[in-house]
Amino acid sequence: MEQITVLLIDDHRVVRQGLRDFLELQPDIEVVGEAGSGEEGVELARELLPDVVLMDLVMPGIDGVETTRRLKAVSPSSQVIVLTSFADDNKVFPAIKAGAISYLLKDISPEELAHAVRAACRGEAVLHPDVAAKLMQEFNTPRPNEAPVEQLTPREMDVLRLVAKGMSNKEIADTLIVSEKTVKTHISNILSKLHLADRTQVAIYALRKRLVPIDDEE
Repeated sequence: MEQITVLLIDDHRVVRQGLRDFLELQPDIEVVGEAGSGEEGVELARELLPDVVLMDLVMPGIDGVETTRRLKAVSPSSQVIVLTSFADDNKVFPAIKAGAISYLLKDISPEELAHAVRAACRGEAVLHPDVAAKLMQEFNTPRPNEAPVEQLTPREMDVLRLVAKGMSNKEIADTLIVSEKTVKTHISNILSKLHLADRTQVAIYALRKRLVPIDDEE
């Protein structure tokens, strides 16, 4: 069984220990490092290149949002899960824009956390219901200066819609009968053209533009 490597970044030792104790009970998850500050976390991410990072938001020094931004720059393949006590707008949206794939509150059950780690490793987002509601409100808010979707090629539009439906790169490749490398190239082009940071923002963009149906409209 291939191990999912996880880095913990939280300034509270007891929180890190609790997370480590639980995650190390999972046969497919390995905690490869932990950091008590954002600065230390970025350096460990550069060294360890973990699959998944569990990130606190409120820490001394650089906060979780800036840490996420810097971490994604040194380890782009690492998927960041925000694990915090706060669901305020001024924390949720900056964290997602910085590159976090998932946003969870610390009242999450251990089983839900393990599921979120596995989902993040597959490139899938998991959001706390309160956060999901805020994002739904966010994508329904008009953005007059948003990059126009017309910049995308027809194939990039296909990929954007499939990303918004929650498909992984492999699933998109199988659906479009192309290689995963080609899918990654298309996603990179989409992010660049639309000035977006990650797949979660792509999904929000597609929903806001009504490029894919919302579940209750299907």
